[in-house]
Amino acid sequence: MKRNVWFILPVIALILSGCAMLQSVIKSTFPYTATLEIPRSSAVGVEISVTGMANSFDQDFKKDGNNAAKVSEVRMESARVESRDPHDFNIGNLTLLKVYMSKTDGTDEVLVASRSDITAGVGNVMILDIDNTHQLEKMVREAKVRIRMVYKLRNHIDVNAHLHIVLGLAAVPN
Repeated sequence: MKRNVWFILPVIALILSGCAMLQSVIKSTFPYTATLEIPRSSAVGVEISVTGMANSFDQDFKKDGNNAAKVSEVRMESARVESRDPHDFNIGNLTLLKVYMSKTDGTDEVLVASRSDITAGVGNVMILDIDNTHQLEKMVREAKVRIRMVYKLRNHIDVNAHLHIVLGLAAVPN
């Protein structure tokens, strides 16, 4: 019996450390989301800018949150755009899309994702090219961040299109 206890204790410790490592990986990757509207009155062939607010489901990273000191080196990891309303809006109606992130007052704005080679038949979901050269620690400690989307229409659209932007940020746990 005594021999079995000494065998089981290391196994339990290994399982618990694996859970802690998994939680660290989960907590170190988090999305910021925003839904922005492209008005049907938008001009074709001209760069147009719209803004909105984004937040993360994980608000523990804000200044007064209890995990603010536990992350560092926050960078862009992934970015995608999806049409929400109408659901089948073809993102190929755009020729250019740039996404900027800043503090809520518009300061410290940085380009975080873009796509300039959008094909006409891309569909209702598109992965964006990311720019992960910027440290975003100060921004994610805010309750919300400002997202500015710059786009250029290929064709006139007949409806107001709502695009959902999902920005995947990664942080190194301290």
